[in-house]
Order: sequence, then C-alpha cells, then structure tokens
Amino acid sequence: MPKIDVYDIEGKKVDTVNLKEEVFGIEPNEAIVHSVLVNFLANQRQGTQSTKTRAEVRGGGRKPWKQKGTGRARQGSIRAPQWIKGGIALGPKPRSYKYQVNKKEKRLAIRSCLSSKVLEKELVVVNSLPLKEIKTKEMAKALTNLKVEGKTLILLPEKNETVQKSARNIEGVKTTLVNTINVYDLLNYKNLVVTLDAVKKLEEVYA
Repeated sequence: MPKIDVYDIEGKKVDTVNLKEEVFGIEPNEAIVHSVLVNFLANQRQGTQSTKTRAEVRGGGRKPWKQKGTGRARQGSIRAPQWIKGGIALGPKPRSYKYQVNKKEKRLAIRSCLSSKVLEKELVVVNSLPLKEIKTKEMAKALTNLKVEGKTLILLPEKNETVQKSARNIEGVKTTLVNTINVYDLLNYKNLVVTLDAVKKLEEVYA
C-alpha cells in the first residue's frame, strides 16, 4: 500500500496517508492508456471538414471540346478533378469520429495514470485549499510553497469557484473535478495536486 505525505497550503508536512493499492498502486497498463487516449482525442474531433465533388462545384456543364479530331485528350467537363478549379476526388466530408470504449478500460486507464503519478513522484496531496477570496497571487504562492513547477493539474472533489477562478490565469495550470477527470489531462499535465477530500473520492469511485 503506497504512502504519501500530506502538506498544507504553506508547504509544510502535516500528515501521511495510505493510498489504496487498487487505485494508486497498480502496474500501469500503457496499452490501455494509449487506447483510451486515442478514443478521447477522436471524440473531440468536430468532423466538419468538407470538400466539393465535381457534382457540387460551379460550372462545367458543357463539354469543353469535341470527343475526336482535336489531338487532345478527351474531356467531358472542365470541373473534373484533374482541372484547376475542378471538384475534389475522394475528399473529406462531414462525419463523426466518435466511438465508444469499454467502461472498465476507461477506469483502468485512469487508475494506471494515477499510479504512474505516484511512481514518478508527481502527485502532491494537500489537506485543503482554503483560499478566502479569488486571488491569483495567493494561488500562485500556494503552488510555489508546494514546490510545484511546470504544467500542473489541480484536482478538486467538487466545484470550488474561489480555487478555480484563482488558478485560471496562471499559465500551465488547470483545475478539474474528480467526476470530470480524463486520461488526456493526466498525461498532459506533469504535476497532479490533489486535495485530501479528492483522494478519498477517487478511492470511492475507482476502487
């Protein structure tokens, strides 16, 4: 069972907690993480790209020259794909890229990412984030006290407008909730700052 230190907003160690093995101590499954990540990115695609076929471009109704006798290649329309301003052959059309991944695979991918954060010492647990008012400076100071550098994801158990608005203007910092966490964010952000309540909620949801 992995153990991790708990810090306060001043960066002082206040406690040590045992993390659940099945959530924070499993062998990361890279294949599943990759599969779920590809699925997440595919589901973000809008699929609105579109090109016009030769049937949709303007013009080209008349045969440009007669079939035989000119010495030139036969042509039926000046809007065929080989012509400038012609239609596009086999071009993209609006479509949906969405597909589903097994729920068990998604949960395993999340647990693999969380376990990887523990292994790589990129998980920081704080007892709470008691910001009294919306102030970016205070949030930045708290992250400095916790010795967190680089891209950072702050994971909260529930919506906290004070913390979320205090962090939103800090470059490379993002806040998210336990019920909206995803593999992309866990991989994209180097550090993961989690409140103690969020740890308990993660263990309830993913154990």
